[in-house]
This record gives sequence, structure tokens and C-alpha cells, in this order.
Amino acid sequence: MPEFDTSHVKNIVLLGHAGAGKTTLAECMLFEAGLINRRGSVQERNTVSDYHELEQERGNSIFSTLLHTKWRGYKINIIDTPGYDDFAGEVVSALRVADTGVMLLNAVMGVEVGTDIIWDYTEQFKTPMIFAVNKLDDDNADFDSTVLEAKNHFGNKVVVVQYPQQQGAGFHAIIDVLRMTMYKFRDAGGKPEKLPIPEEEKARAEELHRELVEAVAGNDEALMEKYFDKGELDEDEMKEGLKKAMINHDLFPLFCLSAERNMGSGRLMGFIDNVCPSANERASSAKLAASQEGPACLFIYKTISEPHVGDLSFFKVYSGTVKSGMELVNETTGVTEKLNQLFVVEGNKRINVNELVAGDIGATLKLKNTHVNNTLHEKGKNIELEPIVFPTSNMSMAIESIKKGEEEKLSLALHQLPEEDPTIRVEFSQELKQTIIHCLGELHLTIIKWRIEHLHGVEVKFTKPRIPYRETIRRMAESNYRHKKQSGGNGQFGEVFMRIEPWYEGMPDPKGLNVRGREEYPLDWGGKLVYYNCIVGGAIDTRFLPSILKGVMEKMQEGPQTGSFVRDVRVSIYDGKMHPVDSNDISFKIAGLMAFKQAFAQADPQILEPIYHVEVLCPDDLTGSVIGDLQTRRAIVEGMETEGHFTKILAKVPLAEMHDYSSSLRSITQGRAKFSMQFDDYAAVPAEIQKKLQDDYHRLAKEEV
Repeated sequence: MPEFDTSHVKNIVLLGHAGAGKTTLAECMLFEAGLINRRGSVQERNTVSDYHELEQERGNSIFSTLLHTKWRGYKINIIDTPGYDDFAGEVVSALRVADTGVMLLNAVMGVEVGTDIIWDYTEQFKTPMIFAVNKLDDDNADFDSTVLEAKNHFGNKVVVVQYPQQQGAGFHAIIDVLRMTMYKFRDAGGKPEKLPIPEEEKARAEELHRELVEAVAGNDEALMEKYFDKGELDEDEMKEGLKKAMINHDLFPLFCLSAERNMGSGRLMGFIDNVCPSANERASSAKLAASQEGPACLFIYKTISEPHVGDLSFFKVYSGTVKSGMELVNETTGVTEKLNQLFVVEGNKRINVNELVAGDIGATLKLKNTHVNNTLHEKGKNIELEPIVFPTSNMSMAIESIKKGEEEKLSLALHQLPEEDPTIRVEFSQELKQTIIHCLGELHLTIIKWRIEHLHGVEVKFTKPRIPYRETIRRMAESNYRHKKQSGGNGQFGEVFMRIEPWYEGMPDPKGLNVRGREEYPLDWGGKLVYYNCIVGGAIDTRFLPSILKGVMEKMQEGPQTGSFVRDVRVSIYDGKMHPVDSNDISFKIAGLMAFKQAFAQADPQILEPIYHVEVLCPDDLTGSVIGDLQTRRAIVEGMETEGHFTKILAKVPLAEMHDYSSSLRSITQGRAKFSMQFDDYAAVPAEIQKKLQDDYHRLAKEEV
């Protein structure tokens, strides 16, 4: 029999802006439960959660870390997450498997940008949420202001369960208005003394208690009737009402802490045990009951690669009981995977277990064909759980190895990275002749570089990615080209007369030409080539038309202006000459290519650049600065919308101007804004930029010669 059944497993995720104290709170929880006998600290680089060399070096969390603790007959799985938006993928995957979120607020700083950004994700998952105001022992702590900010940002669903008797250096007592008790702590923290609420605090405590009871009753008709009848709700009714309201995302209870001095964590853990939902009490998006009697089914939410060990896959059991040695089918790949070992995880320690029940979180090793977002289930069940939608990248850099001959090692490293972090996307661009890495920001990029260099031993450098320009024309032009080559034996001969025009949807057939055939080719790189046969009197044999087309297509893959792809051109072949012996496919291919190149130069060529639709979410007071910066980037601001306490700015911006936008926006707004960008369309570049691009291309071409 498993040690805990499904109803006694609680999964919580610690959330909050960087520096709010999540890792320190996790350490308190492990200490309070007796799993560790000494609390480590972030400063001393010895916490259970921040065990990675890189986290210790930087002094903050970078990866989500799974921990677990046992508390009063319950197992609490704790996922500690990073607070910087660059590591949002770690937060999203943790939220996917957690059943309650604990959002830490720094009592000195109030609601910070990271809090707001993370809150958006909790809203998407409708995660039951607790707020915990931390650092109440700091001299600059301001509990009331922090609560007011929380209510302003997240609404009146934020309800006070505890407040500090005093804050700052003298913080040592928390008044709990759910239990109507005062918890008084020794200087070293730990287990508090339970005392009656002092006389001078009674009025405030009773007022907050009434607000809490009314908030709970207000979300449940049956409780509202009881409240009207009795004028009060007992503790069990409050617990049930709170649980229901949290599951429905209707109430967010707020607690007090000093994680640094271990004050308040025990009561918070008690609330998690007594009130927060287990997996089987939350509505599952998978429409799969979290029952340990159901079919075995688990979901992979994270993978890490451990040196000398292999891939460690973290999963949540969504149904049934998973046992070591069990064989499960991967719904995505159809491959059967054997779970040779099961672990519960404590930071970097793995503890072998024989089985895990629905609702629990664990890990296993060496699943060869299973990745993040895959569902494993019993044979014949065909269950597929909803995948995690990871944040899309908003920063791109070209990457290359510094030393020649290390390209293969770099390629292996780049293959591994997205396995462990799905917010990283690697693109081997044939068009740009660069390997592009897409990520979530500058800090993310720094971590990627560290991992490639330290874990894979490849020194790398980042450069600005080239821009995928396009070329087209603005007017009609005609040209003819004769290709003639004589060198003993059969020679080469082909002459082509060609008209080229800018193509647009629905345009009439070419004027003054006798149309014999029309073919339309959608191009892989966007736009079209429309190809007309207007040959009269058999001047060129029909069998050579595909060769002329081949020559045109070849030149379209390396436009004459910048070497970029050409799009939206109509080509009409209307005359030419053949030789009875020397004409062949290669002759007409070359003639077609050269005729196209000549005509293109005379057709008022135009360089097009990719334009992106950009959305920036920023605090109202920074809107002017953000718009000002966008306008220096040739942006067209299309509008503004209000979204909660933020302004959403909508703009169209050339990709060429977005290269350093991530760090620039962070600098302008002190990290209080975020943005997303999506390809929109191609548009003509201004004349002075066109000239510069042409000059640069021809200069480089000469240098290469």
C-alpha cells in the first residue's frame, strides 16, 4: 500500500518576483517538517532548492525545483520556481501540475512586476491561490500598503487571514483572524506560542474576521443562509467554504511570514493540509478523475539531463497507481516505455519508491522516446492530457562556435537545450546561413551560454541575426538574353525574350501578348511566381520552357539586390531563338536566368522587410516612454487598450529594429513591462535603407571575390 492516498497529497507551487523569499520559505517548510535539521540560506549557497552550481553562483533560482515534505499526515510536494520572466517556462510547467499556488509578496516592495506577470499564468490555469506577505521583519516593511496593492491588482478576492501585530525589527507575533488566535514567536522562530488576541487588537481582528466570514459566505448560498441564521460560521464551515471558493478562483487568502526568521511557515503548512485542495478535489482539464483506482496515467512536465546519469523525467500521476517496473504507452509516439525506477525528489537527491498514486509527483530515469508534454498510460487506454502551452520567445540571436571543428558538439548541445527548456527554440536557417537561437530575454541567453560552455564544453559567441529581406519589382521591364557557347563538338545556344511585371492577385493577362499557357507557383518563402507561355510560331520549343523556369527560379532564390528571396513577380516568355543542334536544357536555363536578372534591374527593384505585430504591456505611467522608444524604431503605433492596471500598446515594427528591444524595454521600465511579437507581413523599406542594404551586399560580394 502507498504511504499516502490521493486525498492526502497536496501539490503547491511557490511563486513570486525574484527576491520575494520563495527558496527561503521552502527551506523553512522542510525544516519545520523535520526533513532537514538545519536551515540553509541563499547567501550561504546551501539551500536544498537552489542546488545548481549556476543558481549558487548567481544567488537566485533559475530552474523549478521539486521538493517534498510530510506534515501532520499529509504529503506536500513543493515546487520552488524562479521569479524572473526569462524563466517563465519553469513557472508554467510547475503551475500545470500544482493544485495550489503560494504567491509571495515582498512586504518592502509590494506587488512587483514579476508578481503581475506570474499572476497572468495563474489566471490561465485557474490555480487556487494563497498570498503570503513575507519579510515583515524588515525595517521598511509595510503590510497595509502591500495588502492594498494586492487588492488593487488582483481584486477584493484577496482576503486577509493574518496580519502582523507589529512589523519591522520587532516583528514576532501574527494575529490569525480565521482562528482568532495570536501566534507569538521566539526570536529564532519555529513553533509559536498560541495566545488570546490582545485587547488593543480585538476591534481590528474582529472586523477582519467579519470580512473573512462574509467573503466565504458570499461565495456559497448554503453558507450564506447559515451565516444569516447564526451570525457566524464555525471553523469546519469556514474551511469547507474557503476550499470551495479557492477551487473556483473566488477567494485568495492572505497570510504573514518572515521566512528568514522562520515565523509563520508552520501555520501556512497547516492551512495547506486542512484547506487547500488535493488533486482529486480540483476540476481536471483532462476529464480524467484523479483516482488511484483508475487506469495508470502520468504526464511529463519537465526533463533535465544529468551528467553520467541521463535524462530525468518529472511527472505527475493523473490517474491510477504507478509502480516501478510498469510498462506504459506513450500516447504521442506509440512507444512502450518501462519505468525501471521511481523516485520522489528532494532538490538534487532522488529517493527510490515502489509506487506513486494519482495526484502525486515524482521522477523516473531514461525514458528514451518520451519528452515534455507526453502522456504515458496503460496499454489500450488512449488517454492524452492537454499539453502545456509555453511562452513564445521574444529574443533571437545567431550562435556559432568560436573554435573551428566544434560545430558537431555545438549541434548536440543545441539539440539538448529545447528538450530541457521548451521555451528555447533552435532554428538552422538555410536562408540566413545562420543557426538562430530564440529565447525569452537577455538573462535567459546568459544561462544558455553558460550551459553550452560548462555542460557541453563548447565556447560560443552570439551575433545579430541577419534579416530575411525579400525582393520584388515596382514596374514592368523587358529584356532578352542570348546564351552562346562554342567549344569543340556540340555547343550551347538559347535566346529568350522575357517580360517581367509586379504580380498582384486578380491582375489581367499580359497586354499585347498571345497567352498559350499560365502556371502559378506559391513560393516557399511567401508570395508567388506566375509564369506565362506567350511563344508564337514555335520560336522556342515547349520542352525548353521548364528549363527557362528553372533559371528564373534559381535567380529568385538569390535576388540581385541583396541576395534575398524574390517574390510576387509575373514572368512572360514571348519570343526567342533555338539552334537545331546546340540548343539544350542548360542553354535555356542560363538564358532564362540572365534575362530575368537583366529585366529585374530595370524594373524598379524594391527591397521588402518583415514587419511584426508587437504588443507591449506596461504600467500606465510608462506609456509615454515606451511609445517614444517604439517611434525611434520606425514603429507605427496602431492603438492602446486598457488591461487591468496596465496599458497594452499595439504597434507594427520592422524586425530589423527589434533586435535589442528586450533589454531596452527592461531598462526603460525597470522590468515592469513585457511584450510579445508575431510576424505580420512584408513592407517596402525606406529608400535610404534600401540603398544602404544594396551597397553593403555589393561591397561584401566584392570582398569575397
